[in-house]
Amino acid sequence: MLPMTAEEALTTTRAVRKRLDLTRPVERTVLEECLAIAQQAPTGRNRQGWSFVVVTDPAKRLALAEIYRKGWDAYRNRGGAPTAHSAELGRILDSADYLAEHLHEVPVHLIPCIRGRMEGQPIVAQAGTWGSILPAVWSFMLAARTRGLGTAWTTVHLSYEQEAAEVLGIPYQEVMQAALVPVAYTLGTDFKPGSRTGLDEVVHWDQW
Repeated sequence: MLPMTAEEALTTTRAVRKRLDLTRPVERTVLEECLAIAQQAPTGRNRQGWSFVVVTDPAKRLALAEIYRKGWDAYRNRGGAPTAHSAELGRILDSADYLAEHLHEVPVHLIPCIRGRMEGQPIVAQAGTWGSILPAVWSFMLAARTRGLGTAWTTVHLSYEQEAAEVLGIPYQEVMQAALVPVAYTLGTDFKPGSRTGLDEVVHWDQW
C-alpha cells in the first residue's frame, strides 16, 4: 500500500497509459483486494447487477487488443479522437495511440459488466444502470492506485462489443460491457493532480 490520504488518492488517480509496466505481473490477491473494495460501491439500482471479467490469459488479451485496435482506428478515422491543436491534447492522443499499440502486453484487462442492455431505453433507466457500474469501477481504480497500480477507462472496443463477448463467453443479449480497463503496476508512483479549468467555469449555483 502506498502512503497517501484519501484526498491524495482522489486527486492523483490518473488515466495511465504510457507509464504502465508491461513486464511486471499483477498478483491475483492484489486484484481481489481491489475488487472487494469495488463491491462496496453505492449503486444506482435496487441491486447491483454487475460483474467483472478479469482477463489475464495472453491469447484472450491479444484477441481483445485486436478488437480494441479496430475500434480505435474507426474512432480516429471518423474524427472522434482529439486533434493535436494543443500540447495537452497532443499528449493525450500520443498516449492513446501507445495504449492501442501495446494493449496486448498489459498484464490485466478488466471488463466491467452490467446485467441488462440499454439500447433504446429511456434516460432514467440508463442513468440508473450507469450509476451502478461507474462507482464500482472508480472504487476499483482508487484501490488500484493505492496499491501502485495504474488504470484507464477505455470504451472504443465497444464498437465491436459482441466480438469481445464471444472471446470471453459473455452472454451478449443479457449482459452489457461498460468498458475495458487496462491494469498494471506503474512505472513510478509520483502522479500529480491534473490541470483543470476553474470552478467558476463549470459550477452553476441555483440555475445555469
